[in-house]
Amino acid sequence: MTPNSPGRICPAPYRYSPALLAGPATLATRTLYVIGGLYGNPQALEAVQRLRELEDNEPVLVFNGDFNWFDVDEPGFVAVNQAVLEHVALRGNVETELASDDESAGCGCAYPEWVGDGEVERSNEIMQRLKAVGRRFPVLRERLAALPMALTAEVGDTRIGIVHGDAESLAGWRFSQESLASARHHARIAAWFEDARVRAFACSHTCLPVLKEFGLAAGKGIVINNGAAGMPNFRGRRHGVISRISVTPCREVRPLYQARLDGLWVSALPVRYDHVAWRKTFLANWPAGSPAHESYHRRIVSGPDYQPRQALRLISTEESRIDSAQPACGAG
Repeated sequence: MTPNSPGRICPAPYRYSPALLAGPATLATRTLYVIGGLYGNPQALEAVQRLRELEDNEPVLVFNGDFNWFDVDEPGFVAVNQAVLEHVALRGNVETELASDDESAGCGCAYPEWVGDGEVERSNEIMQRLKAVGRRFPVLRERLAALPMALTAEVGDTRIGIVHGDAESLAGWRFSQESLASARHHARIAAWFEDARVRAFACSHTCLPVLKEFGLAAGKGIVINNGAAGMPNFRGRRHGVISRISVTPCREVRPLYQARLDGLWVSALPVRYDHVAWRKTFLANWPAGSPAHESYHRRIVSGPDYQPRQALRLISTEESRIDSAQPACGAG
């Protein structure tokens, strides 16, 4: 495959400037949930709603793309989209391709070179099947097409840029855990904070979570990537992850890891959905031998080869350590 092959190409309409985020905030709240990569998992959607109900300050929910993927049964597709569209939502590459008749981008994932050709081909096949379902629901497709690619939120007095991929592309990979591990990208990312006039970016798209602090001229900045709300993110753990950004610490559910930013708590929360029910739903749509089963079933059962300690990348470990005395209860 070449960089211009379906599934690897990043289409021109996916691109934007970080200045897109520099205008007035679209929403203001004291607590924000950023939910990327739901991937059509209805049990994870229910678990996120349960987390929300535990909060004293009712969070604003922002689904920042790829809330569709495995939901190729008509009732599931309709239910997930209708539920998500009751909240604030961005379109990811999945929703963008669902709403488009152009086939040239494949799944629209813009996969980098470290992702194998087999994974890319199977993702394109999943997208084809999902698009066939989406075409039966033109009104939902129109609503997906109308969703923005990015928005800015104010949590307390702090501006947060919410994207699907990165600060320049709907399907960008600069906020992936792999890219954030490379210092050669850091100067460019630091400039994005200034251009967007934000102190944090919340994203997903790249499937594995990471929280990375940056030292900026104006103070500290944070990138928090929630990985996937609808799939396991760590080896041996069967839960999704969402990002919580709030003026108050989360005392209802113990975060997996977190950092402080000015007066905010920036946390990764576990989404403890019903694994047995979700696996049954998944297998009904994607049995053994199907492209999604080959690419994702092992992860759904066992998680990827990744650990929470790898996801937390702080300037100062002591400054942002989780309080071990913090209670863990409820859905956590």
